[in-house]
Amino acid sequence: MDRIGVQSWCFREFKPLDKLIEKLNECKFKNVELCGIHADFKKPESFSVIKQLKDAGIRISSIGVQRFNGTPEEEQIFKFAKEAGCDYIATDFPIEDHVNAIKKTTALADKYQMNLGIHNHGGGHWLGSRQALNYVFGISSKRLGLCLDTAWALDAGQDPLKLATDFYERLYGMHLKDFIFDRKGNPEDVVLGTGVLDLKGLLSFLKEKKFSGPLTIEYEGEAANPTTSLMKCASNIN
Repeated sequence: MDRIGVQSWCFREFKPLDKLIEKLNECKFKNVELCGIHADFKKPESFSVIKQLKDAGIRISSIGVQRFNGTPEEEQIFKFAKEAGCDYIATDFPIEDHVNAIKKTTALADKYQMNLGIHNHGGGHWLGSRQALNYVFGISSKRLGLCLDTAWALDAGQDPLKLATDFYERLYGMHLKDFIFDRKGNPEDVVLGTGVLDLKGLLSFLKEKKFSGPLTIEYEGEAANPTTSLMKCASNIN
């Protein structure tokens, strides 16, 4: 359980921060990928969140998913991540002026010694396909890699294990997430290992490779009370 984290978006119904901490402790999670719903990374006062979580014995393993447009105020996001002890940010870019946004954001990543992982958000997302990832990695340095979301890869018709294998040199983080699909192809969140995802095969590969990046559970079902399902997700990983 100590190596497994959770996306704070799973607890989007639990604000302010003390409510999030209560739920993380209830689920026995010691690592969290913090999203913008629980901290505004662009505001210096959000640094207090880092101390609150640390005092509660909870480590911020990463932050995001953070959309970068290449604007100057986004440097504050890197300052937050650095202060939190992260070495990676789950990342998104708009398709508009993406070349400029990627150039400016990776320059900040170099400055703060921070890796960036593109979150592939399904078949409807411009960065959801292998072809798009190949293109973006071809115009950027290795500071920009992949935050592989396993369920959204399935939604895009991609094999998560093959993506992890083919992009391993730029695999900086994982969103472990599972879907089932109805006859129209609509996805539904389910507990890890009970849907389409080959969880055992993926974890065997990561273990063989000695993958050390954040393993972040993301389960978006039962937003008002996700505790039991999240604990089952963690149990199935273990």
